[in-house]
Amino acid sequence: MGLFLLDYGAGNVQSLANSLTKLGHSFQWISSPTDFQKATSLIFPGVGAFETAVENLTKKGLLEPLKEYVQSGKPYFGICIGMQILFQASEESPNFHGLGVVPTTIDRFDDSAKTVPHMGWNSADLVQSSDVEPAFYYFVHSYCAKYCPADRPDAASWAYTTTQYGGEIFISSVRRGNVFGTQFHPEKSGAAGLALIDNWLRTPEAERSASKPESLCSPPTLSLKPRDNLSKRIIACMDVRSDDDGNLIVTKGDQYDVREKVPSGHSMRVKTGGAVRNLGKPVTLASKYYAAGADEICLLNITSFRHSPLQDQPMLAVVRAAAECVFVPLTIGGGIKDTIDPDKTKRSALEVASEYFRAGADKVSIGSDAVYAAEKLLGSGQKHGDGTSSIETIAHTYGRQAVVVSIDPRRVYVDPTTYDGPHQDELILGSLDSAFESDRGRSWWYACTVSGGRETRSISVCQLARAVETLGAGEILVNSIDRDGTGLGFDSDLLRLIKGCVKVPVVASSGAGRKEHFLDVFEQTGVEAALAAGIFHRGEVDIGEVKECLAQHDIKVRTHIA
Repeated sequence: MGLFLLDYGAGNVQSLANSLTKLGHSFQWISSPTDFQKATSLIFPGVGAFETAVENLTKKGLLEPLKEYVQSGKPYFGICIGMQILFQASEESPNFHGLGVVPTTIDRFDDSAKTVPHMGWNSADLVQSSDVEPAFYYFVHSYCAKYCPADRPDAASWAYTTTQYGGEIFISSVRRGNVFGTQFHPEKSGAAGLALIDNWLRTPEAERSASKPESLCSPPTLSLKPRDNLSKRIIACMDVRSDDDGNLIVTKGDQYDVREKVPSGHSMRVKTGGAVRNLGKPVTLASKYYAAGADEICLLNITSFRHSPLQDQPMLAVVRAAAECVFVPLTIGGGIKDTIDPDKTKRSALEVASEYFRAGADKVSIGSDAVYAAEKLLGSGQKHGDGTSSIETIAHTYGRQAVVVSIDPRRVYVDPTTYDGPHQDELILGSLDSAFESDRGRSWWYACTVSGGRETRSISVCQLARAVETLGAGEILVNSIDRDGTGLGFDSDLLRLIKGCVKVPVVASSGAGRKEHFLDVFEQTGVEAALAAGIFHRGEVDIGEVKECLAQHDIKVRTHIA
């Protein structure tokens, strides 16, 4: 008897388990249909695609017992897919039916004037009156329950909170009787989300079984009128690799070179070849940045190409430990591809990603393998992939919001008067009065690279961005080999180019040297997030200083931190 968690076999459910442990609540896992009868409270932290959730629940014989549990009147808390499955069906998977508890369907966001997925921190606004300021919660979804009181009055009556995104208002949480569900992820929403979970669990089960709207247990930090409060995200990134003694450390390169420079003979010149630059321990820094207000944490295993990720137990241990103390989204990158273990066992990219998700990751970042997949798609002449790439298989199982593609472009300088190559439409013309001397009077296009920037390919960043969006990427992380470690600011030309190519969120990376650079990139390019590493590791700029600078210039940021 007591609290049970439902894991249907996909997505990061470990984060909720970590949240409950931190809050001091004991729980058990649903392992068979009979466990529903033992549960007196149930949380379903579904993550991923609607089809995958319904299909897996059905295969395991859990779908009907779940419906019976919800109808029994015992407390139910559904998160993300755990809320969506309460509805009749989803446009994402028309051939699969939900529980039909809420009498309407889940529909896709309109992406004609905004990026989709809806990804980041937004406010949840009480349908009932309240005059308090909104708390920010973390959303990551492409499909939602539209809030239409005139056209869907029965469904609208279930709405506890609504949220606005790009002019569309959707139901961000439902509540009636024993049923509570959130579209956002409280387990990834810092202090506000942890408080919501704790308040629900500490309310007596009898009250949660038949609560009235005025006695609901969400924290009193929601507002009355829907406002589009999606904030810009500040992401702290850590490049993780082994030092020369085999210890996992956080490092940072200058144009991707992570070794300290050493004197070259008796001259004043320096060369690379020193020890790997050590900027701290991964979990310690992740915890520090979470406490400082980072909106997301990114861990990149930059030497994963040398071995099978599933054999890299120290890195998996780092992910598990970070997930136990970081309650904002955690992205893991490195080695997300089809691999072969030393014992010749074949491992698919989906297996690798699944292991990271089970360890506590929320998103996986795909690098070189995305380039190869894009080249294959472009070479085939087809409009869609064949379903076998790492992007497609992971997005199909976990939803495209779980897939980040990290691109590493470098500039290829050309003479615009003579260049007749395939990338003429993507040429950037450097202004003679550019703040960057190296840009003045020059022209270039951006070529993609693989293997950590060591190999340049003929595919351009625009070709890559469009192709990976087609294959199912939910977000694009844009690095810059030319700006990496320079402290000269983000490459706005590159970012504007990619923003014009895709409708998924774009994250700026490489080049930040001071807080004003974050303001510049948001004002000049419209990216949804900005990532930095070295300036945070070295203490040159604090995350709080960045957010204060942005807020002073009316850039929306999340101010409620851990």
